[in-house]
Amino acid sequence: MTDFKRTLIKLRKPLFRRRKDQPQAARTTTIADRIEPRHSWYRPTLLKTAMVALALVIILPTRANGQLGIDTAALLAALSKMQSLMNTFIATPLKTINQAEQSISSYEKQVMYPLTAINQVKTAVTQFESQFANINTIFHVNVSSATLPQSQSLETTLLSRNASNVPTVSSQYQSVYGVVMAQNTASPQVRTMTDMTDAQAQDAMKRALQIDALAEAELTEATQIGQQIQQAAPGSAPIVEAEADVWVVRANAYTQEALAELMRSRSIDLANQSEIAKLASSDNTSNSGLINGALTSK
Repeated sequence: MTDFKRTLIKLRKPLFRRRKDQPQAARTTTIADRIEPRHSWYRPTLLKTAMVALALVIILPTRANGQLGIDTAALLAALSKMQSLMNTFIATPLKTINQAEQSISSYEKQVMYPLTAINQVKTAVTQFESQFANINTIFHVNVSSATLPQSQSLETTLLSRNASNVPTVSSQYQSVYGVVMAQNTASPQVRTMTDMTDAQAQDAMKRALQIDALAEAELTEATQIGQQIQQAAPGSAPIVEAEADVWVVRANAYTQEALAELMRSRSIDLANQSEIAKLASSDNTSNSGLINGALTSK
């Protein structure tokens, strides 16, 4: 006998079905007559449709506000207020500052640093540099005049403008002017005066050689400063001018040193003249004593 509980094919009844009154005899059916055709699980029904609609209503998102929840109108109002404040407290002062800067710039271009005057100065500097170049050529004209080998060697050293030749001056001076006379060939006073005169003469030659080297360095630096002035911008001109002032101070110091050496040479010359007068007086006294002794003995 068939077990209806274990039947794989279940009977599905529609949700809404119309029950018709059937005769009692017609309701009595067999098992085979009660088995209805099988329907698919996905067959749409009214209950399924209602459940799907309810799920969609729950899942669908609600309305959301942009800009982190801030209202667009409030944001635009804040931006408009900020722009108004910036125009009032920032744009207006900046405009005034810009006008002041333009006035200053115009004054500098037209009064303080006019382009026409700057070009004229540059042209004048170029002409000056050309003249200085000619002067430098004249400054280096060869003036050597000695003819003998020893004197030519000393003269070449003294006119070399090279301070490294200072140690060779003494030996070359002695080869030209000789050394201090021997002890038994002159009086001690004459030997001392001669030695001092030779020393001062050599010192003056050495100092002259050093000053010539310094003058050469100054001329080279002056040429470089002139070239820098030709290429310098108006704003950097005071820097070059300050450097030129420093070299002027140095040149004055070198000039004072040369003047001091000249004064030393002159003082030695005066001292030699005084010593000569003293020696002449001593010789006169000695000669007077000899003459008196000769006349007394007769």
